[in-house]
Amino acid sequence: MAVLDTKEALADYGTSYHVDDSVLKEFPEGSKVLEAKRYSTAAWTTAMRVIVELRNGNTQSYFLKSAPNEMGKSMMEAEFRSMEELYYYMPTMVPRPIAWGQLTQSSPDTYFLLLEFIELCMDMVDPVAFCDQIATLHKISKSPTGKFGFHLDTFQGPSRQITEWESDWCRYFTRLLDEHFVAEVDQNGPNEDYEKLYSTLKNRIIPLLLKPLQEEGRSIKPCLIHGDLWEENTGTDLITGRTVIFDASVHYAHNEMELGMWRRDVIRFGKAYFRQYLRNFPPSEPVEQWDDRNRLYSLKYNLCQALAWPASAEMTREM
Repeated sequence: MAVLDTKEALADYGTSYHVDDSVLKEFPEGSKVLEAKRYSTAAWTTAMRVIVELRNGNTQSYFLKSAPNEMGKSMMEAEFRSMEELYYYMPTMVPRPIAWGQLTQSSPDTYFLLLEFIELCMDMVDPVAFCDQIATLHKISKSPTGKFGFHLDTFQGPSRQITEWESDWCRYFTRLLDEHFVAEVDQNGPNEDYEKLYSTLKNRIIPLLLKPLQEEGRSIKPCLIHGDLWEENTGTDLITGRTVIFDASVHYAHNEMELGMWRRDVIRFGKAYFRQYLRNFPPSEPVEQWDDRNRLYSLKYNLCQALAWPASAEMTREM
């Protein structure tokens, strides 16, 4: 069997792209590929919509994402496991995960993720329905270990999250933030004032805000969070009208961490979304520290932005 360059493995054969044999075997027996077209491309992944004709003559659409090398392998498995975990709790809110694996005709080694394709309206989702569903996910999900973390590392964009299980939320969040901070400084360069401020944050502010969540008889439940929940990772199913979420980087965390993303200036989930979510899932005690915790949680997402887009690092550091 000929080995193709990664680009050739997705090369244009007339009006449609070639679909690798390892993907074809995941379709129902007797299926025939009618069309495979580039759907979207990020800096670190390639995506296609694949339409197949089933044996009974009906058509079915699939979403196919791929990425090369060992990082691509880790990313595709992590997203598959993330979507699998979300689908277990909220099957009507998540495209059905089908498979992940290695393309057989690519060089360098390239890995894929295959999901159900859902036709979406990408306008802003309805805050009432959306926040009700997200709060429901947070309420009904249950960590298999009773701890914070996940059974494998996940990725926010190209940034790996070390999600080793931990019972202490302050320790878990500190480790998560620390690894992103160290990576950001390594990538974008040292800055003495910036590093001193981070040291103060790590050693004084984080314990001040997060330790009280699990002191004086208080406790917080590890909840499954999407992990990268912003408007571009949400949509409305054009057939059912249901809210859909995708591109997840899950872990079991304090539910409020999900909303840290919404605090970023560029995110359009504004006050209506915060208000509606908190109606469904009130702030943890101490309630008076909720806004400060939200500001703290947003820093992790800002660091991920600086890692994915180095040109934004200077602005991100000022936040």
